[in-house]
Amino acid sequence: MVKLSVHGQWSSRLAFIFAATGSAVGLGNIWKFPYIAGENGGGAFVLVYLLCIILIGVPIMMAEILLGRHGRQSPINSMRELAKEAAAKPYWAWLGWLGVIAGLLILSYYSVIAGWAMAYVVRVSLGIFEGATADGVSSIFAHLIADPEKLLGWHSLFMIMTMLVVARGVKGLERAVRLLMPALLVLLVLLVGYAMDQGKFEQSVSFLFSADFSKITSDSVLTAMGHAFFTLSLGMGAIMVYGSYLPSKVSIASTTIIIALADTAVALLAGLAIFPLVFANGLEPGSGPGLIFQTLPIAFGHMAFGSFFGGLFFTLLVFAAWTSSISLIEPAVAWLVENKKMSRMRACIWAGLVTWAMGVGTVLSFNVAADITLFDKTFFEVMDFLTANIMLPLGGLSIAIFAGWVMKKEITAQELNIQSAFLYTCWSFLIKFVSPAAVVIIFLNVVGVI
Repeated sequence: MVKLSVHGQWSSRLAFIFAATGSAVGLGNIWKFPYIAGENGGGAFVLVYLLCIILIGVPIMMAEILLGRHGRQSPINSMRELAKEAAAKPYWAWLGWLGVIAGLLILSYYSVIAGWAMAYVVRVSLGIFEGATADGVSSIFAHLIADPEKLLGWHSLFMIMTMLVVARGVKGLERAVRLLMPALLVLLVLLVGYAMDQGKFEQSVSFLFSADFSKITSDSVLTAMGHAFFTLSLGMGAIMVYGSYLPSKVSIASTTIIIALADTAVALLAGLAIFPLVFANGLEPGSGPGLIFQTLPIAFGHMAFGSFFGGLFFTLLVFAAWTSSISLIEPAVAWLVENKKMSRMRACIWAGLVTWAMGVGTVLSFNVAADITLFDKTFFEVMDFLTANIMLPLGGLSIAIFAGWVMKKEITAQELNIQSAFLYTCWSFLIKFVSPAAVVIIFLNVVGVI
């Protein structure tokens, strides 16, 4: 008898691909990947990154999906049942807790940054940046983050948008991603077309795709490994809970590969949309997060139809953040529905309020509480360090160990249903040895040991 989630299931493979790709595609894809690719050898780095995706990202994502689909519950309950089935220690349930808590913590500050993007949709569309200087743009950004009331308002609005989708259950999630993901792609293509017309497109193609292997260093490889892991939203229960809604007949392996390729394609398209405008205006491509909120507005402010296409760009950012945010809180909501016998709406309100309240700490850390630090880090920096550098690598490592060493071979083979014995053996080798070793290296790198 096929076990089904009490929350329902995706109507098709495409719905799951949209949802999982939406979870993977976030703010980091839009600015981080294009920048790190360009700085680390362009096409050569992209090849190294794709290799890391194959060796680290794809095997762990397959493992996380199969854990979710076999458990058919929230990550916490799934891990408890799967541990019992494998005759393993019950403490594996803590892997579920780790993912759920990490998702809430990430969303608490992610929502604040998404609020900045929403604020910029309005500001750019109204033409505030037309003819603006670098100092003028910096001043606008500084005024925004210095105003706790405005930040709180945008943070609250984004959280409400997220909860409205999640409250409608799997069908609500599916309707949202079926609308938002194609819209995101259309916006990207429009912006690439605009960049081809208005910017230095050939220079950007060279920046992103010319293979300069002399720039590939050990640091480049570590950067590629880290991004390959983090970009697919692994280790925080989002993919596990989405996997629990996946129909049994859908191939996990082929679906995972499609998601990984789609995630990479979006990141590269974002680069082709951003960098022609950056180069055309003589701006610095390596300005990190500031590229979005301080560098690009200068470009949009000095280009034909800049206000319109700038508004589209920040709308794209909001959509990318929105599809990620619904996956971050879904594990917590699923657990509340299963364990506390709450209606989905009530579970959403409770999970949303807790996340919103933690987000207030991030809001204040940019202004009135900026001087309050722990280990020389603001509240926002502590949240970011704790989740990205400790919780997610620990979650990914635990998933790899459980799927590779604890679960019975016949169960993983059944769930993956890979027709080729050789390909299953490859996955088994990667999840047992290569992926865990790589995650340990990523962890040691991000905490500064190597």
